[in-house]
Amino acid sequence: MKCVSHQQASQLLHNKFILVLGDSNQRAVYKDIVLLLQKEKYLSLRQLKTKGEMSFEQDCLVEGGCMSKMHNGTGYREVRQYQSDHHLVRFYFLTRIYSDYVKSILEDFRLGLKPDVVILNSCVWDISRYNSSWIDIYKENLHKFFGELREIMPEETLVIWNITMPLGDRIKGGFLVPEIEQKASHLRYDVIDANFFSGTLADAYGMDTLDLHFHFRFSLQHRVKDGVHWNALAHRKITSLLLQHSAQAWGVILPCPLKTVEHTEITAQQPTNGNATKPGDRLQPMGSSYDRYRLDPWNDSFGYINMENIPSPPPPHLSFNRHWHFRSSDYFRPHHHVDTYYEPHHQYVMRNRHAMHVTYAPYPQHRPSAGHAGQ
Repeated sequence: MKCVSHQQASQLLHNKFILVLGDSNQRAVYKDIVLLLQKEKYLSLRQLKTKGEMSFEQDCLVEGGCMSKMHNGTGYREVRQYQSDHHLVRFYFLTRIYSDYVKSILEDFRLGLKPDVVILNSCVWDISRYNSSWIDIYKENLHKFFGELREIMPEETLVIWNITMPLGDRIKGGFLVPEIEQKASHLRYDVIDANFFSGTLADAYGMDTLDLHFHFRFSLQHRVKDGVHWNALAHRKITSLLLQHSAQAWGVILPCPLKTVEHTEITAQQPTNGNATKPGDRLQPMGSSYDRYRLDPWNDSFGYINMENIPSPPPPHLSFNRHWHFRSSDYFRPHHHVDTYYEPHHQYVMRNRHAMHVTYAPYPQHRPSAGHAGQ
């Protein structure tokens, strides 16, 4: 697999505020982004398993986690943040897509600093821990959350809904308490139903959708033994998919194409990225080669996207309520010139959002035979 390199990620997300919302798999998404912004390494097994620690790769635990009682209940909280001179990444652990806690988070962003990219998912806890008849409640909560999020976030914010990845036929995990163990056998089928609802609704609200269930349907060897979580190679592919998706939305082509994840044994000692881009490589502006993504129905680098006709929300207010530590309220809205970058880089750091038109290949659909792949 050819992955996005540390240098490419750092350039693409320069002066960007990345917000990640969701469960333990989304926490691993956050951790891999934080790690890639600093070095060419994969997450270790221990880093993937640990939750609620005080610090991970120079980030900090802001709320919950080991600062309070550690448990597997629906009231568990964990808020993390990584901040460097030119990057801000924040994570909120969610056990439900819409709740009083989620409303308080949205209210903070209504009044405070707006993220440039929102990466979110909430599914497995929603459909297993609250009610056996989850379908109508989950749909209603998705409607409420997407509606408020679309109202709060400015049009320039790239919102990516991650479709839940495939579950195993035998699962175990922190969310699977003894009271709901009887649900384990059919939860993977419930996830498929929930994916259809959430993906369709996210698209209807004008959000981008990255179908991770589709991308990893043939990469199940990278799912760990609990049937829920995934190894370091899988999470690096997720990060690469997210960054490639963001690059296309901003009118940038990353030099390396994405490939299907190949089987590799994962140990606690992770290899470095052998496909890292050389220092001379640069992000390239979107040109005619963009057409190959739009015209190729079997390109599975992206989920389905519909970013047209997004209503503009009210102008944002740049005050901020929670106890985050910023140098200034507009720190991540820099002046046009940034001394850290060489001048040739500037033309490749895109600040304006581009509408995307990408063909979506749903995962139940069969690929064409090898003899017709090039047609």
